[in-house]
Amino acid sequence: MATEPKSFRVQIDADVRLAAAVGGAARYLADDAGLENNAVAQLQSSVVAACVEVFQYLTVEHPHLQVMLTHFADRIEVALSHHGDASPAVGLDSIAGFAAQLGSGEAGANAFVGVDRVQYETHGGEFVTRLTKYIGKVIRSI
Repeated sequence: MATEPKSFRVQIDADVRLAAAVGGAARYLADDAGLENNAVAQLQSSVVAACVEVFQYLTVEHPHLQVMLTHFADRIEVALSHHGDASPAVGLDSIAGFAAQLGSGEAGANAFVGVDRVQYETHGGEFVTRLTKYIGKVIRSI
């Protein structure tokens, strides 16, 4: 029996308390998906860290971060998007650096250990960072 994905769409300003609320929504989806407590907490922390990372790219002209959290049958996706100038994708240097270190055990890698995949997209002046946590066993390839 197929089920419809569960989704939350929120728009937040650069406030760590709002990032924590988005992390709470991710926690709800992960718990609802049946992930283990440790994986739930790691995903929540990763989502909060990603929001806080993106805050530095918000501008006076575009002060809001759009967040779409979706629970699909096989994964949870968190898409962070904002508008800006022609700068590189949101947090490309720092978030990609964390993602590249996920299996290496280096310090700093723990910030995004709760996700299995990080993707970057640009659409005109909109920058999107998509965090994906797969439900079930995943062999991580970096």
